[in-house]
Amino acid sequence: MIKISILYPNNPSARFDTRYYIDKHMPLSIGLLSAHSGFKGVLVDRGLGGAMPGTDAAYIVMCHFLFDSVEEFMAAFMPHAEVLQGDIPNYTDIEPIIQLSEVLISE
Repeated sequence: MIKISILYPNNPSARFDTRYYIDKHMPLSIGLLSAHSGFKGVLVDRGLGGAMPGTDAAYIVMCHFLFDSVEEFMAAFMPHAEVLQGDIPNYTDIEPIIQLSEVLISE
């Protein structure tokens, strides 16, 4: 299984509309990507703080899609890439960091 992580770095001058992201963008993303047979799930979390008390979280929001393989993700994502990426300016001006990972342990 692989995990596609979309990470939005915490920048005090950045704009991130969490309500739009949760109420509009993620239902759109989940609706489009979950239609593919390789889709296994999605997690979205919001940073609350850093490792040291009183410090800011490194990321405002992190989204993690789970798929059987990179190929399955690409097959699900590419037909909808323009729509999903075109929606980004509606909720943020942050350039997301994207990472593909192999899931080694999942319980």
